[in-house]
Amino acid sequence: MTEPAGKGPLAGITVVDLTRVLAGPYCTMMLRDLGARVIKVERPETGDDARAIGPFVNGESAYFVSLNRGKESVALDLKEARDREIFDALLERADVLVENYRPGTMERLGYGWGALHERFPRLIYAAVSGFGHTGPYRERPAYDLVVQAMGGIMSLTGEPGGAPTRVGTSMGDITAGMFTCAGINAALYERAQTGRGQKVDVAMLDSQVAILENAIARLQASGEVPGPIGSRHPSITPFDRFATSDGALVIAAGNDALFTKLCRVIERPDLGHDPRFESNALRTENESALKVEIEDTTRTQPTAHWLDGLAEAGVPCGAIQNVAQVLEDPQIVARNMVVSVEDPALGGFRVAGNPIKYSDHEDPLQRPGSPALDADREALLSELGLGDDRD
Repeated sequence: MTEPAGKGPLAGITVVDLTRVLAGPYCTMMLRDLGARVIKVERPETGDDARAIGPFVNGESAYFVSLNRGKESVALDLKEARDREIFDALLERADVLVENYRPGTMERLGYGWGALHERFPRLIYAAVSGFGHTGPYRERPAYDLVVQAMGGIMSLTGEPGGAPTRVGTSMGDITAGMFTCAGINAALYERAQTGRGQKVDVAMLDSQVAILENAIARLQASGEVPGPIGSRHPSITPFDRFATSDGALVIAAGNDALFTKLCRVIERPDLGHDPRFESNALRTENESALKVEIEDTTRTQPTAHWLDGLAEAGVPCGAIQNVAQVLEDPQIVARNMVVSVEDPALGGFRVAGNPIKYSDHEDPLQRPGSPALDADREALLSELGLGDDRD
């Protein structure tokens, strides 16, 4: 069963989507998954840049499909009078406009926040950009790699002594898209109280700073600049990757009680009485020594053996899975976190599902496909009362 637009907590909300590639489309994908109608406005002829980004299946971008399921598409040149008329008509009915142009672009087109708020006072205007609409870097272009580097995430990622490393997914884009989605929903709530829309300004760089977690606190507390420490946690121990006889697993014993259970499972009760390991602070101070002690035991049995024992004892642990294993994991499958997109070119193409589950709304296993460029123009013109403008 496929969930159509209008089914979900955002049913009745219409989003005009001027975004492309990842940060903006990820935001509007979330809004669509939550029930909003999303009308994607694309450049004529080429459309969203993501249409040309691989991998490709039967000539269609799987990357584009994974981010634009269930949206509608219309191609408009906002420098042309007729297309501006159509765009204005869309805005007249829209609740939200989302764009991820560089700051100043919308103003040059005559669609900046000030002009739009005067004409459409209920419209929520959401802008996601590399550096935001204020500050000395506001006009700079940015991609995920740039903000991961500038925002400190790369300096924390990797093995000790290694080179700064990009996180394996586009965290710069994705976190900005998620923060923009949250901002839009909060603005919709406030509009329900006040009747007025507002501007939501989210920067990719800001979003990276927001997820630095305790790195900032550690710098402030110690005066030492945090660096990469591999898989372990900087202030909780044991919280790391541990070798086994056939691979490795992760163990996160976040308090004294869990550490005691861990010692029992690996049949090393002596570790729980070792004065070097009697508290989390001491375990963290002596992290290297403790890891050697634990791995002396975990290396004697395969991963599955330790996972079973630790799980039964209630110690947080997990296998280190590759992407193919993730897609077949029974917990992932049970939570509908792998769904199929209805796309003729791609067949039953699988993508990530929606992690937000609601008691009052279904979470379907099948989702609508992504639109062909300009596929919905005729229907939209008819709906807007503008008539078909094609020969």
